[in-house]
Amino acid sequence: MISVIIVGFLLILLSDTSVSVSLSVVVPEDEIVGQVGSTVTFPCWISPPQNAEALEIRWYRPEHFHTPVLFYRDGKIQDIQEEHYRNRSSLGLHSAQSGGLKDGDVSLRLDKLTVQDEGVFYCYVSGDKSYDSQIVALSVTALGSTLVLIPKPVSESEVNMSCRSSGWFPEPNVRWMSDNRKLLSPGQVSVSRAVDGMFSVQSWTIISPSDTQLISCLLVLNTGEHREATIDITDVINSEVTSGPWKALFITFLILLLLGLAGFIVYKYREKRTAKNPAKQIEGDINMEELRKNAVQITLDRDTAHPDLKISKDLKSVRDPERYEVKNEGFPYELCVCGAQKFSSGRHYWEVELVQNNVPPKNYWLIGVMKDDGSNGFHTNTDPQITLSLSFRPERLGVLLDCDNTQLSFYNAKHCQHLLTINTKFSGLVVPLFNPGVGDQGPLKILDVSEPVESPDTNEPLLDKDSEA
Repeated sequence: MISVIIVGFLLILLSDTSVSVSLSVVVPEDEIVGQVGSTVTFPCWISPPQNAEALEIRWYRPEHFHTPVLFYRDGKIQDIQEEHYRNRSSLGLHSAQSGGLKDGDVSLRLDKLTVQDEGVFYCYVSGDKSYDSQIVALSVTALGSTLVLIPKPVSESEVNMSCRSSGWFPEPNVRWMSDNRKLLSPGQVSVSRAVDGMFSVQSWTIISPSDTQLISCLLVLNTGEHREATIDITDVINSEVTSGPWKALFITFLILLLLGLAGFIVYKYREKRTAKNPAKQIEGDINMEELRKNAVQITLDRDTAHPDLKISKDLKSVRDPERYEVKNEGFPYELCVCGAQKFSSGRHYWEVELVQNNVPPKNYWLIGVMKDDGSNGFHTNTDPQITLSLSFRPERLGVLLDCDNTQLSFYNAKHCQHLLTINTKFSGLVVPLFNPGVGDQGPLKILDVSEPVESPDTNEPLLDKDSEA
């Protein structure tokens, strides 16, 4: 009788011990790699396989056990999680052959990866009498925007080459290479980080055609992913020689337009003061409603913006940073930003507000268009040069781009006046261009002229160029 009791006790003890060690979770040894915006699966499964539908499954970050990424219990996902992962996390499958929870697959699926997701995740599974936990590491990358190469001749035999791109993670390495793939000195490298954690990079180097004909800029991640852009610098030098010193880069539509624009406004203003019926003449000068039938929605393109500019979230306003020091990088690149829209045909009209409530009108600004030559930069010119007075400042400027007739016209939108039309020749894509100047209190604000034009909101925040939109 005693022996039977002992055997029964031992059987119960062995049974309890078996349950306590039966639950074990397995994860891959290698870290998971995913790109910003993509979807990844964190594999985790029970070994040996068993039905996990009645178990508790918790995926969490370090020190966030009670606010998990995902929490499954009582046969369903619970509404208890870290806010950053709401509507982004779900149970996934670690392989195409997986049967899901019934086969013990407790993998995590995570959508719309962000830089903040990089790091360690815990896979924690518990039953009535046992539990186990393992760690899965995630590495996040982001391949930045297309590289923009900007050549700036500094002499008849040298070019200052600038390379820039944004939206990288982690911070990429910069490499300059010659046509025989020989590494060149990078000169200077400037790196900034946006509020979303991603990096913007700009690098400069001075090169001569005697050193190489083709020069390439590469931005490379530690995973080996990279972007590359190449330019023939002999074309830049030849263009400089044939066009005259600095003309190909710095004598653009905008410089000449806006110097001429201000003087033309003075002429109209004096004409108004001496006319017998000035109000009628002004109102009859141009039909703004007809012009606005050609209105298009213009937004700013962050990828083309100078890295120090402050751009609003709605991509409609731009201004210079506080205490900005002019770096003499040359027009049109210093403190300029292009519109996101590109035009090659038709008529397109937009308006820009130059004065804000309780703020004096801007003293200096550049508004117009430029020819888009892609990675080879922007090349436009107007000849002969026009120089007019800047003593009168407009408050709202209208711009009409007539691609079919190759004309660019400017209007005082507030007083319904035609100011200036330039006949020029251009082919291919043309983009709007904006420069808010330096030191004024107010920004340039692009208006939605398809709707009633109201006074701008001076309280709208302006963000750094790489801030999250």
